[in-house]
This record gives sequence, C-alpha cells and structure tokens, in this order.
Amino acid sequence: MAAAPALAATTWTVKPGGAVTAKAGKTVVNDVTAGLSVTCTSSTAKGTLKTGSGLAGKALGTFTSLAFSGCSAMGATVSVTIKTKMPLNGVSYNSTTKTASMTITGIHGKLTITSPISCSAVINGTSATANNGKVTATFTNATNTLKVLTKGSNLHLYNDTCPVTASGDAVNFTASYKFTPAQHIHSP
Repeated sequence: MAAAPALAATTWTVKPGGAVTAKAGKTVVNDVTAGLSVTCTSSTAKGTLKTGSGLAGKALGTFTSLAFSGCSAMGATVSVTIKTKMPLNGVSYNSTTKTASMTITGIHGKLTITSPISCSAVINGTSATANNGKVTATFTNATNTLKVLTKGSNLHLYNDTCPVTASGDAVNFTASYKFTPAQHIHSP
C-alpha cells in the first residue's frame, strides 16, 4: 500500500537559511466580517531562517517585521504594519509537489487610516494583547514562493475606532512572497 505524499513532517531541512527578505506584489487584507478589503501594492517581510537538516518544524525561521505599502480602501489611505517576532513553522510536506504546508504565528500589528478620516485598529489573534495571531501558508520550492492563504487565519480586529469595521471582525490577508536569497525548505 503506497504512502500518501503529504505527511506530517518530523524533521526539516532549510538551505541556505540565514537572513532573508521576502517581497510580495499585490497584498490584500480582508475584513471577512464587514466584507471589506484593503489592497496594498506590495509587502515586505524580514527575518532569519535556520540552516541545515534535522530541524524541528517549530520556528524554522522568524520574521521580525512585516510592512505593507501603498494600501488603500474606498478612497482612504491605509497603513498596515506588523512588528513582532513571528515564527515560520513547518507543518507537513508533499514530496510529489515539493510543497511545504506552513504557519506564521505570533502576529500582532496595527491598521491605521490617516485620510480622509483618522482611525485605527489592532490586528491580533484571540485578544488585542495576545500576540498569537496565525495565518497558514504554503512554500513551493520550485518557485521559491511562500503563499499566505486566506484559510486558517485566526486574525481579528481589536480596539477598533473606524466607522465601517468593528472590534472582533475576522480578518485575513493573502500575498505571495519570494525569498532573497532563494530558499529550499523540505522534509525528508
């Protein structure tokens, strides 16, 4: 009986690892509850990845910043910034497609509208101060692409002072990031 190609991974290999910058083009932040989206022209994550083989899936790397640029919604100028240590975790690996299922955890950030009105909201997981926001992602080795998925997010808005959104609204974001330098992440 053949084994399924996607298995929960016990150990991981990351090459070359080290300091990385991950850049994406169009990035969309969705307020699922309100049915609204903020579209950004780009976003950039910075951090470090572990190097070598036999690595545990937890915290294969850590992003230390995630910045969104050129964001707007309904004619308003929007700023979205996430600054906290965000572990990148390996969950499972599909050896057929050479794609890793991953999570990014520890997300805590802020959304600010400066024009034409002034308001803001905290982005987090289970509370405004929990620092446990999570999104799911896939990393495809063939294209060196970390794709953040809309499914599997536990992000919500808190301390929301904006008129069309509210504290407790479920949010997610999607973007496709290319690592510099290019990375190879797999589980044997």
